[in-house]
Order: sequence, then C-alpha cells, then structure tokens
Amino acid sequence: MIALAGTIISSTLIFVIFRLFEKYKIDTFQAIVFNYFTAFICGVALYSHELSLEIWKDLNWLPYTLLVSILFISLFFVMGKSAQKNGVAMTSISVKMSLAVSMIGMILIYNETITSFKIIGILLALSGVLLISFEKNNSGTSTNSLKMLLILFIGSGILDLALNYTQQHVLIHLTPALFSSFGFGLAGITGTLILIYQAYFKSVSIKFKNILAGIILGIPNYFSIFLLLKSYEVIDYTNSSILAIVNVSVVVFSAVFGFVIFRELFTVKKGIGLIASLLAILFLYLAS
Repeated sequence: MIALAGTIISSTLIFVIFRLFEKYKIDTFQAIVFNYFTAFICGVALYSHELSLEIWKDLNWLPYTLLVSILFISLFFVMGKSAQKNGVAMTSISVKMSLAVSMIGMILIYNETITSFKIIGILLALSGVLLISFEKNNSGTSTNSLKMLLILFIGSGILDLALNYTQQHVLIHLTPALFSSFGFGLAGITGTLILIYQAYFKSVSIKFKNILAGIILGIPNYFSIFLLLKSYEVIDYTNSSILAIVNVSVVVFSAVFGFVIFRELFTVKKGIGLIASLLAILFLYLAS
C-alpha cells in the first residue's frame, strides 16, 4: 500500500507545482524539459544496479519507450498550461477522468470480470469528477480550454493503458524503474531539440529559475509513474481498480488543494462531487 499512497501523493504534487509556476513566472516548457532530465537521473541513480546486458539483447521495450516519451512531454505541457488557465481542480479531474478510457481498455484486453461494485464505482467516480470540475465562469469556458481538457482526457487514458500493457506484457529483463527512466530521458531529449530550435530561430533564452523549477517538478514526476507501475506489481487488486483508486484519490486531494490554497471556487455541487469520489474509492476497493 506504500506504493499506492506514494503515487497518489506524487501525482497530486505535480498539479500543485504546475499551479505555482504561474505565480513565480516560470516558463512551463523549459521547466518540463529539465524536469524530465531530473526524473531520468533519479531513476538511474536509484536503480543503476538493475542495469544488465540482458536489457540490450531484447529491445522489444524500445518502441513502447518512444511512445510513452512522446505522450509524457506533450501531455505534461498541456497539463501545465491547463493548471494555470483552468485551475488545479478542473485540470486534475480532466486528467483523472481518463480512467474511463483506460479501464475500458483494460477490461477488454484482460477480460476482467465486470461486477456490480465496479460498475457503481466507475459511475460514482465519473459523476464525482464531473460535479467537481465543470463550473463555468461568467464568460464561459473558452474553446482552447475545452480542447486542452479533451486532449488530457483522451491522451492520459492512452498513456495509463500503455504503461499498464508494457508492465504486463513487454518488460522482461528491463525493470519498471528503468523503463520509466528511459522514457523520461527520451522525453528530455525531445524537449531539448525543441529548445534548441526556439533558441536559434526565436531567440528564446533559458533562465536559471526555469531549470530549478524543472528539478523540483522532476522528483514527484518520476515517482508518480514508477510507484504506479510498482502498485500494479505488488498490490493484489485488479489493474483497473488500482488505476481508479489512484485517479479518484488524486482528484480529491487536488481539488482540496485548489479550494484551500489557491482559493478556487467551491460550491455545493463540487462538495457533492467530492463525496461521490470518496464513495467511488470504497466501491472500487470492494470490487478488488
């Protein structure tokens, strides 16, 4: 259960840190690039003893690493912008609502049993996050905001499903810790190429505060992915239930941070949504 609690805490911190970027005038993309190098270093430093020649003899994991690295950096950039524009609560919910996409995929791929508790839990989770998030302001939600939410919803579901499938069917000699590290490293390299382009053609300069912000972000980012993969490995729940518990828990904690620390609007509807989300965790636990 330590791994499960760790991935919930780490994932929540990511949304909070992104929200603080706006306050301290941090360049989101620059910070994201250095965040991935930090995450890569974390993984290699902590788990270098798991490196072996066997890893390089079987490279079936490489295409999946390339896929998740692209999803990492693109979704992270959209997530950062959305946290600043739409708030922590709405962004976290848009990301974690993707459990519907990934859970359906897991049920279809692994032929998991669909129980009444699981159905009730999923419905409560979706109801809860909908009630918490979609609160329009006086001017309404802009088209760009809705696009960001849609991208996060679909893309995050695909990422969760890809990580789980890789854990279950692809990784043989390569451990989840190093797989995450390699994915982060490739995401950092991709971001660096974009930064070089920006520096050369747009005269964009890299500031130290953006590097520091990236280092701070990179630590919880690494452990949010690694501990999720570890949870799939060590916890005796179905994969879809683990993912749902993590996602709903992050929604609840992120919403509380948004309401209390960042003074985002709290309404009765959002309070009901939080209660529904907590009940969803209970039912998904009973379904495991």
